[in-house]
Amino acid sequence: MRRFAAKILGPGALAFPTWAYAVFFFVVPVALVLFYSFGYKPDEFTTVATDRLSLERYAESMTGSFLATFAATLRISVLGTILCLLISVPFAYWLAVKVPANRRGVLLAIVMVPFWTNFLVRTLGWQIILSPDGFLSDGLQQLGLLSGPLNILYTRAAVQIGVVYNYLPLMILPLFVAMDSAGQALREASYDLGAGRLSTFFRITMPLAMPGVASGCLLVFIPLTGDYVTATVLGGANGSMIGQIIANQFNTAQNWALGAAMAVVLILVTLAVVAVAAAVLWLGRLITARLTRVQLEGI
Repeated sequence: MRRFAAKILGPGALAFPTWAYAVFFFVVPVALVLFYSFGYKPDEFTTVATDRLSLERYAESMTGSFLATFAATLRISVLGTILCLLISVPFAYWLAVKVPANRRGVLLAIVMVPFWTNFLVRTLGWQIILSPDGFLSDGLQQLGLLSGPLNILYTRAAVQIGVVYNYLPLMILPLFVAMDSAGQALREASYDLGAGRLSTFFRITMPLAMPGVASGCLLVFIPLTGDYVTATVLGGANGSMIGQIIANQFNTAQNWALGAAMAVVLILVTLAVVAVAAAVLWLGRLITARLTRVQLEGI
C-alpha cells in the first residue's frame, strides 16, 4: 500500500493518510448531503428518494421561519465570535507576556479542563446555573440585584452565554500561540524607541498576532454556526438555532432531502461570511500597509 501510494502520489505520499481521512470523513459525507438535497421524501416511511432530482427542496427550505431562525443563528454566531475574541485577547496576552514560562503549562491545562468533560454535560451544567431556582438566581436575589427569580433560561441570551463558554478555549489557544511567537524582543525594541504599552500592543503585538486571530475566529465561528446542542439545552423553543431545525429534519421528520438542502444552505452561507470577513481583513491590511508606506515616505 505504501509503495502504491508513493508511486501514485510521489512526494505527497507521506500526506496520504491525512488526505484519505479528509476524503472519507469530510468529502464523501458532504457529497452525499449535496446529492440528497436534490432528492425528495416519497412517503412517510422513506427518508429520501433520488430517482427524480430537482431544486424543490431548496425552495421549500426558504420559508419565513427558516430564514428568521437563520438570521438569529448568524447573530448568535457573529456576536459569540466577537465576545470570545474580546475575552481571549487580554487573557492570551497576559498568558503569553506576563505569566512566567514555568507556569504557562498549568494555566493552559486549566483552559483545556472543560474539554475533559462531555460537551453535553458541560452545557447541562449551565442549565443548572441559569435555572430560576438555581444558586445564581438565589445569590443575586440575596444581594438585592434581582427582585425575582432569574428568568434567562430558555432564551437567546442563555444560548449566547453557553456558546461563548463552550467555544472560548478554541479562541484562546491560537491567540496564545500567536502572541507567544510574536517575540519579546520586538516589544522591548518598541519600548526602547519610546512607544508606550498601548502603542506597542496595537502596533507590534496585535499585527503579528493576526494569523492567530483569524484562526481563532474560524475555529469558533464555523462550529458555532452549526451547533444545536447548546440551543436545545439552553434555548428551547425561544432560542432555537438552524442546527436544531436541520437535526429535526433528519431525526424527527425523517425528511433527509429537506434537511440536506438546509445543511447545504448553511454551509454556503458560512463560507460566504468567512469569505467576506477574509476580504475585509485583506483590505484592512492593504490600507494599513499603504498608510505606513506614505508615512515612511513623508519622513
